[in-house]
This record gives sequence, C-alpha cells and structure tokens, in this order.
Amino acid sequence: MKLILGSASPRRRELLAQLGLEPAAVRAPDIDETPAKGERPRDYVARMAREKAAILPCAADEVVICADTTVTCGRRILGKPENEKEAAEFLWLLSGRRHHVLTAVAVRSATGLRERLVDTVVKFRPLSNADVNGYLASGEWRGKAGGYAIQGLGGAFVPWIQGSFSAVVGLPLAETALLLQSAGIAMGESA
Repeated sequence: MKLILGSASPRRRELLAQLGLEPAAVRAPDIDETPAKGERPRDYVARMAREKAAILPCAADEVVICADTTVTCGRRILGKPENEKEAAEFLWLLSGRRHHVLTAVAVRSATGLRERLVDTVVKFRPLSNADVNGYLASGEWRGKAGGYAIQGLGGAFVPWIQGSFSAVVGLPLAETALLLQSAGIAMGESA
C-alpha cells in the first residue's frame, strides 16, 4: 500500500516521519473550510478531515490520510487568523485560560474510511503586551489554528497540556498509527 498525505503541512509530514513513514505522494485538498452556521467545534473539525479525505483521489493500492486541527475557546472556533489583528484577538482571548485543541484524522482506502478525533486541553499563562507584540512580530502565528504554534515560540505560553502534544502540532501519533495499521500501513514502512 502507498501512503498519500492529504496535506501541504510540513508539520504533518514531520510527524509521519516520527512514525518512520514517508508518503509516496502529497496531495493538498482544496475545500471550503468555513464552519457552518451553528456548527459545533467537534462536528466541524471531523467534517473537515472527512471532506479532505473524500475529495482526494485514492487508488486501490493507496491509503490517504488527512487531518484538521482547530482551537476552540468555549464554543468559538479559532481557525487560522486572517491577519495580525485577528491573531492578537485570539492570543488575548486565550491568555490565562484553558482551551481545547481538536484534531480529527481521516484515513481512506479501498476498504473504507476510518476516523478519530482527539481533544487536548491546553492552558495558556497570562500574557503581557510584550508577549503578544513579540509573538505577533515573529510571524509564527501565520497559518496556525488559534494563532499560535506550541512546537515553536508559542510553547512559552503553555505551562501544561492534558492530552496529545502531537495532536496540538497537527497529527496525533498514537491514534494515527492505529488508523494506518488498520488500513494496512505499519510504522516504519516506506510508502
């Protein structure tokens, strides 16, 4: 079986490499990622992963893996900020609070679709103006759900998490390994 990564995210590719997996190809899905009106965060992130997996071609000898990560604060979905102002709004909202990072994984093969959703609780320490302005100036917030990267400078804002660190980065390794194994791809196999 050939592993196809349905994501242009370099972080997801790096996380697959931690499992000893190198995708045979990368196919970035192009879907509308707008949440539906009133859609709950868990439903939204699961739908995004499923839709990404469904839109990509998948030959009989291929396994496609797609994922979606979103940050939620209460019922509010904090996607990728569109600009620096929105990134600042997200950081201030998360300052001194707990929030959830939801990552859904969808694995599609000729035998069907398998999926998992991982919920990780993340605590931000109270942020100062210097923290927020320095982080915004770094540019690391660009393209990151919730406007931060836990694996980068944003990790300095997080005194603790409850759940999967790799899911916050973008791909829960334990759950991904099990999904891929059930589709015929084992850790350490070259795809």
